[in-house]
Amino acid sequence: MMSDPTRRFARSTRWALAAAVILALAGCSIVPERLTAEQIEERVRRDRDAMYADQEVLTEPLTFSGALARALKYNLDYRLKLMEIALSQGLLDVSRLDLLPRVVADAGYRSRSNDSGGTSIGIEDRLVSLRPSTSEERAFSTARAELSWNVLDFGISYYRAKQAADEVSIAEERRRKILQNIVQDVRSAYWRAAAAQRLSGEADALLVSIRSAIERSRDAERAGVMPPAQALAYQRALLDAMTLVNLRRQEMEFARRELAALMNVRPGTEVRIADVAEPPLLAVPVDMPELERMALTRRPELLEEDYRARITQNEARRQLASMFPNLNVFAGASYNSNTYLYNNTWADAGASVSINLMRLTGLPTMRRANEARAQTDSARRMALSMAVITQVRVSVERYRLTTLDHDLARESTQVDQRLSAISRASAASRLESELEALRTESRALVSRYQQATAYAAAQAAFGRVMNSLGIDLLPGEVRSAELPDLQRAIETSLTAGEREAFRIGVAEVAAPRPVRVAIAGLGGQGDEGTVRESVERVLVRSQVGVRTADDAFRLSLAFTPPPAGGGRAAWRIDVADAAGKPVFGSDYTSVLSATSDAKTLSAFAEAAVLSVMARLREALGARGPGR
Repeated sequence: MMSDPTRRFARSTRWALAAAVILALAGCSIVPERLTAEQIEERVRRDRDAMYADQEVLTEPLTFSGALARALKYNLDYRLKLMEIALSQGLLDVSRLDLLPRVVADAGYRSRSNDSGGTSIGIEDRLVSLRPSTSEERAFSTARAELSWNVLDFGISYYRAKQAADEVSIAEERRRKILQNIVQDVRSAYWRAAAAQRLSGEADALLVSIRSAIERSRDAERAGVMPPAQALAYQRALLDAMTLVNLRRQEMEFARRELAALMNVRPGTEVRIADVAEPPLLAVPVDMPELERMALTRRPELLEEDYRARITQNEARRQLASMFPNLNVFAGASYNSNTYLYNNTWADAGASVSINLMRLTGLPTMRRANEARAQTDSARRMALSMAVITQVRVSVERYRLTTLDHDLARESTQVDQRLSAISRASAASRLESELEALRTESRALVSRYQQATAYAAAQAAFGRVMNSLGIDLLPGEVRSAELPDLQRAIETSLTAGEREAFRIGVAEVAAPRPVRVAIAGLGGQGDEGTVRESVERVLVRSQVGVRTADDAFRLSLAFTPPPAGGGRAAWRIDVADAAGKPVFGSDYTSVLSATSDAKTLSAFAEAAVLSVMARLREALGARGPGR
């Protein structure tokens, strides 16, 4: 017959075995579980709400600095980098805690089914000298608090904390790189989107005119007024012009979507660009050694390599510290509820020293590995430095070429606009066909798209120069996260960064002076206001400001009508400065009918102004970059 302690032990054993079997069966019952469609839809809904949460509604037209402010605040890639910095800072704080001494407090309870204890025997005769006894209760509780400090762990944790601090700096450099990439991408997309918005109205009007002309030619073909071959050739030419305009338009319209994505704008939100003049392009820098030095000292990638080199050095020191003798010091206080003890509470302290002798044999191998790691870091940094220098040279050369392309596109646009104005004037006078007028007008619009594309490409190349130099064009820290405050800080930072990189500020590159237009000599043949609006529209397209202030230059056009039967007519163009001093004058002649409407006279005036546009821009101070 089993005793009570034996039965209690058997009962406890059975319960333990039953619990083990239940846990084993629970572990084996786990099977793959696919996500349901409802769970996926719920995740998509939460993510979409979080992506656009707490965003200010886009109501005002965007300036360049405003677009950068929204990208800085709402761009998801930038948010991710900020979270990575926070994570690195948190890991650094954890590493700092490892430097502190350990303070451990523990408590416990213990129970057994019978008494512990024992007997004693003689060492020499092996005879039992004491009867069985115990000094421990069957159930008792314990508590202890101990302060300990391991010198070796402190040294290793010290170097780990320094490595974690460098990891925070690396995360910060990666944040800078993301910011620089955002500036470059926004710059490229913004100016293409601005051109798309500026030219979309003209493109719509031209496409409507082309469709109307095609319908009229089809009506004429059906009525037998125009031969089928001639009508089809006419329609083919108009469709070719429409296709060319659409291709250029699509290239620019995509930029709006790119800009919206960079700003993390909610789908369906209309992105409008502020109607401001394109800022002049800065002069091409020529001090290449200074630019290369600036890039080598500022590029985030190279600074990241510097921090990685420090991490490598600290890793070598950490490995060397792990070979030192280990000193462990401790002190603590203990309590035990066992009533058989003479002292239930006590304090103790101690120290121990240990060393792993086997690790000392690996010291030469460890030293060689650390030297190889340091040499690899140095070689990687030098290769990256050469790549940075190459990027600087290539970006500056690309910027120089794009500014030349922009100048060429601007001149081509002026020529095509003159051709369009002449064709429209001639078509209105029935001296040329409507087809030629529409073809030249579409070609002029395509040229304007090409000029806008060239300007956006020059701005993108400008951004690559700034990116290759490692210039921060967004503020690293701002006092407020409100969009107006961000925008003001960005405008200041942009100006300072561009001035530092190019050694020449925007104010030192003279923008075109504004002009005020005066029309005379029309008599009763046309509306001076209509002609003046046409001339001002041409000036604005050519990036010449129009203003009625007293400090503006004066552009005067005086019309000389043709003879009574039709013939040569002329515009006299005179340009004077703000003080009234003549700058230059020119005559522009063409053949007109005796009676010309306002549309013809406006086209004639546009052609006259375009004929002197190069001289006018030079007189107004609008010189191209690098000249």
